[in-house]
Amino acid sequence: MEVILLERVAKLGQMGEVVRVKDGFARNFLLKRGKALRATADNRAKFDGMKAELEANNLKAKGEATKVAEKIDGRNVVVLRQASETGQLFGSVSVRDIIASFEADKVMISRSQVMLDAPIKTIGKHKIAIAVHPEVEVSVSVTVARSADEAERINRGEDISTRQEDQDAAAEALAAAGEFFDPEAQHDDVQPAAAADEK
Repeated sequence: MEVILLERVAKLGQMGEVVRVKDGFARNFLLKRGKALRATADNRAKFDGMKAELEANNLKAKGEATKVAEKIDGRNVVVLRQASETGQLFGSVSVRDIIASFEADKVMISRSQVMLDAPIKTIGKHKIAIAVHPEVEVSVSVTVARSADEAERINRGEDISTRQEDQDAAAEALAAAGEFFDPEAQHDDVQPAAAADEK
């Protein structure tokens, strides 16, 4: 089906362009949400009449979106979840969780604005794009951790992939190995057992 876009649609086109899309996408998304009109002769004339108004509304919305974008650009939100020792989450962090974290900071965004391809399933710092307007996109980071202390460590850049006890045990093992294998020791000329048996 051919449609006339009433606003910029990511990966599809700019306002006023006539594009061919699948019928279901046009009916269930573009037409239903008022993002496009069917590309008929009547609708083309209708679009020409409302083009100036659409562009004015778009500029106003873009200006408001830019203000919101400045508030949230580069922001970091923390989501606490239970996870295994390897950092794999018991569950996942979805768009809903990210929106709730922003609402706790008194920033309102909608589900359609969060560009998350797949739920987050590991502990760490993850970059996510937020499209506050079809033409305004910002990047935020979501820190997923088991506790607030761990979230602070992740944000400082520490590697939390191994437990602190494991790191301490590894350091002790290296120290013990260093004492056991003294590099200053003299090696005696000892014949291998197999060579001694041949004589």
